[in-house]
Amino acid sequence: QVHLVESGGGLVQAGGSLRLSCTTSGLTFDTYSLAWFRQAPGKEREGVSFISVNGLLTMYADSVKGRSTISRDNAKKTLFLEISSLKHEDTAVYYCAAGFSGGQWYESGLYHYWGQGTQVTVSS
Repeated sequence: QVHLVESGGGLVQAGGSLRLSCTTSGLTFDTYSLAWFRQAPGKEREGVSFISVNGLLTMYADSVKGRSTISRDNAKKTLFLEISSLKHEDTAVYYCAAGFSGGQWYESGLYHYWGQGTQVTVSS
């Protein structure tokens, strides 16, 4: 059975930074491309960042481009997301996703496996 567990969320002041982690089990980790999504209250889930199997291709939403870094440790089967210069609008539940079936990386419906999410709250 596949499990994805996010951690690292919390309450952060605007301008600060954080590092989210997603540990996995039951997944042949190094054969999956991975992504981070987020969902703010009353809004649709949106793609934040994507990383290919070998980590050489990364993609970012315009909203976080230039202030975030996605990375993966295949040996530890863990996905990371670092975001700096946090803004109030970064407040959301952040999810990691795996099992991308191809297409536009930011389409949530194209991922088969999801974590339960970790809350990130940025105070103004």
